[in-house]
Amino acid sequence: CFLEPNPSRTDRSEGGEGRRTASMQKQAGGESLGGEGDGVAANVEQLVLELTNPATRENALLELSKKRETFPDLAPYLWHSFGTISALLQEIVSIYPMLNPPSLTAQASNRVCNALALLQCVASHYETRGLFLKAHVPLFLYPFLNTMSRTRPFEYLRLTSLGVIGALVKVDDTEVINFLLSTEIIPLCLRTMEMGSELSKTVATFIVQKMLLDEVGLNYVCATAARFFAVSAVLGSMVQLLTEQPSVRLLKHIIRCYLRLSDNPRARDALKHCLPEQLRDLQFTSCLKDDLATKRWLAQLLLNVGLSSTNAQQNAM
Repeated sequence: CFLEPNPSRTDRSEGGEGRRTASMQKQAGGESLGGEGDGVAANVEQLVLELTNPATRENALLELSKKRETFPDLAPYLWHSFGTISALLQEIVSIYPMLNPPSLTAQASNRVCNALALLQCVASHYETRGLFLKAHVPLFLYPFLNTMSRTRPFEYLRLTSLGVIGALVKVDDTEVINFLLSTEIIPLCLRTMEMGSELSKTVATFIVQKMLLDEVGLNYVCATAARFFAVSAVLGSMVQLLTEQPSVRLLKHIIRCYLRLSDNPRARDALKHCLPEQLRDLQFTSCLKDDLATKRWLAQLLLNVGLSSTNAQQNAM
């Protein structure tokens, strides 16, 4: 779902603008990519230029979104080319009026999601991630996560927006966590965890999980009772829904969130009283029989909150 940053680039040092430009010129000339790469790079450069022209933007968005994985250095091309990020933000802002009242069409949703896919590419790349944060670009996505419509165009919009945030947190970076906490991303994730599709819920829970795994994120959530119970209440309601619509991948992230919360002494005491009964039910957790890592997480969670060692051991088996 998320794009991995490309570790192969070598122009990492400060003041590397000249080297980066030279590198891009070499790629465009085929010195790095060979004869076939010559055409690919030239095509990418042309499509990036077409993003700034409203008449050619829609096709350029579609074609570039298809090249994210086959052209690893697309993110620097997007970020360092004149007017490109502004064009992508124009696409995002242009659909704000369709959010309330909900009037987003499938065509408009697909178009803006292609723009979001390119921003996910920028968020994933080691060279552009920090610049992406410093420009506060993720804030432009937050209105999409605040929507309540369950129609397909809105669900696709939420999922793709979450993909951008997920790309940021996938790389363990406290700077990213601090930014997201300071901009109140957790309540937006909790909203999706309550009313989104299974896939949106899974991505939103993954984001919360990654934030909790950072010490700053765990301390933030456990700093007040209100924050802790807001998170635990949504996790508990999700577990309840899983009794009707099971999902192993979603349950895995929920258990990991609970386990991380149990590392905090105050949260651990609270979980002794609010941990869902279903997590102690061997029939409910039998879906994890082939997922040894998650079974161990669940067993450790049960031990942490003071359940009998026999119950915990049975869940680990």
